[in-house]
Amino acid sequence: MVLLLLAALLSGTFLAANAQAVGHGHGHGHEAVGGKSGMSHVDLKGWAKVQLKADEARHAKPHSKGSALSAAAGLPVRTATALTRQAALLRPAPVAAAADPTTLVLYDTAGPYGQLGELYAMATANLAGHFGTVTAKPVQQYTAGMINSYSAVIYLGSTYYGGDIPDAIPAAFYADAAASTKPVIWVGDNIWNMANSTGVTAFTQKYGWDPTTSYYEDGGSIGTVTQVTYKNQALTRNIPAGQDGGVLRPNVLTGTGYPAVTRLAEGLDTSNGHTFGWAIRSSNLTYIGEIPFAYVSESDRVIVIEDLMFDALAPATTERHRAVVRLEDISPDSDPTELRTTADYLKSQNIPYGINVIPTYTDPNGYYNNGVPQTITLAQRPQVVSALKYMLARGAVLMDHGYTHQYSNIANPYDGVTGDDFEFYRAHVDAANNVVYDGPVAEDSTVWAQSRITSALAQFTAAGLPKPTLWTTPHYAGSAADYKVFSSNFSARLERSLYFSGTLSGNSAGPNVFIGQFFPYVVKDVYGTKVLPEDIGNYEPVAYNNHPPRLPADLIAAAKANLAVRDGFASFFYHPYYPTQPLKDTIDGIKALGYTFVSPSSL
Repeated sequence: MVLLLLAALLSGTFLAANAQAVGHGHGHGHEAVGGKSGMSHVDLKGWAKVQLKADEARHAKPHSKGSALSAAAGLPVRTATALTRQAALLRPAPVAAAADPTTLVLYDTAGPYGQLGELYAMATANLAGHFGTVTAKPVQQYTAGMINSYSAVIYLGSTYYGGDIPDAIPAAFYADAAASTKPVIWVGDNIWNMANSTGVTAFTQKYGWDPTTSYYEDGGSIGTVTQVTYKNQALTRNIPAGQDGGVLRPNVLTGTGYPAVTRLAEGLDTSNGHTFGWAIRSSNLTYIGEIPFAYVSESDRVIVIEDLMFDALAPATTERHRAVVRLEDISPDSDPTELRTTADYLKSQNIPYGINVIPTYTDPNGYYNNGVPQTITLAQRPQVVSALKYMLARGAVLMDHGYTHQYSNIANPYDGVTGDDFEFYRAHVDAANNVVYDGPVAEDSTVWAQSRITSALAQFTAAGLPKPTLWTTPHYAGSAADYKVFSSNFSARLERSLYFSGTLSGNSAGPNVFIGQFFPYVVKDVYGTKVLPEDIGNYEPVAYNNHPPRLPADLIAAAKANLAVRDGFASFFYHPYYPTQPLKDTIDGIKALGYTFVSPSSL
């Protein structure tokens, strides 16, 4: 994900999709050209406009006598949105999950923005893949009693049903969700349709709030919700103007006869100072007022749903906080003295770490070599190989970071040089200085990707190094076919990843339609592969592509926010061509938060 931000606009809104981009020390000096999780080729501005128009129409309709609760009638009234109080003590879902939890993820496919459903479902299924097996399917395929086959069900409401779009949710799902004791996590739209289907009175008496009188606005506007507080962590929420579909403000009911509603996370509307339940729970239902997989940063409110998964799927999980560090973009052109210096520091702290090695350095146009093309293999740099062996003997784990970490002899997007450019994906820098993803390379195929891996592994062997078992995709970008090739050659990927439309449904919305994501813990993703977390980014002292610098304080702040994940990680990377002091500052700060550093190979 995350997930930093690649602020590129492609036929609508392009949310940064977790790519990396870094020079090997010559030029760009940045690792993540994309850093926030998000979607490519998805018009979120149009989606937000449609959602808010539909919600306005629903709000304008008169309510049935049974749905509106009136103080004048002596009935419980809505909790004021201006009420400022901390969430009640978190409590686990009422039913313990199975020893080997299974999750059913249901998603929307209807309407002009139906493609969003599959993208969000993949992000959700990836998180649930940390706990056990996951089944994801369009909600209209739900049949009566299906909930009984799973430990928990998660529904993602991305299509606002009503008006021109008829409700696609089967009545059986509404009825089963209400009758079951299984944990149900409902995210986003259409919870009001469940209340209407099962009966508003029955819903309010079981759950203590009224979705039919809950809306995305407060006082005529969605406001400016910029913060979500969860487990005493103030998490960020940054949505560009015009692309915010709002957060549902639950109409929590008070008075005799209504069960307590636990406010799990508090949303803050900075336009008026009002707070409200961004995530709430009562009985078997956990409700989250928006789908939090767009415009996600390392300290974002998506952390709430990442942790709430434990309540539904592994409520007995013991709290612990681990950290991972890897050294990035090491190549035959690296300085062996810098490598040894960094290794000595990490060894002095007894910190295990990963080393991401690019086995072949190439500058096909002589961009950094006075116009003279240059290619160097590991075997041609014995001092670098010696430094790598020195690191391996002192706690490092060898990881493969591509074959050349660049593509052909063209700018992709910078200069064609190893470490600077994408290897498995095409990209360019637009006139506004944003990196724009263009799609898989022309040669992309299973055979082509495997040839890159085979060549890379041969270079490690030729240099007398062990075969790496872990992989990180250059700039975190490859096609779905590429990811499967990577995973057939390595035990796990340590990275942020792209998940493409059509992966679940078989019906692609286009070769460059995807959601990018990063994880706070180890997952088995929708490609069926193991992905290790990288969730707090990297040290980058220089602004680039409209991204501000990221300093040790920023990484430490992200690690602090991720303390809200009860069994989560603070995983980051560092370029050894930088001085060791910022690395020391970052590690000291993360340790002070209570994290314990572990080896990537232990996960």
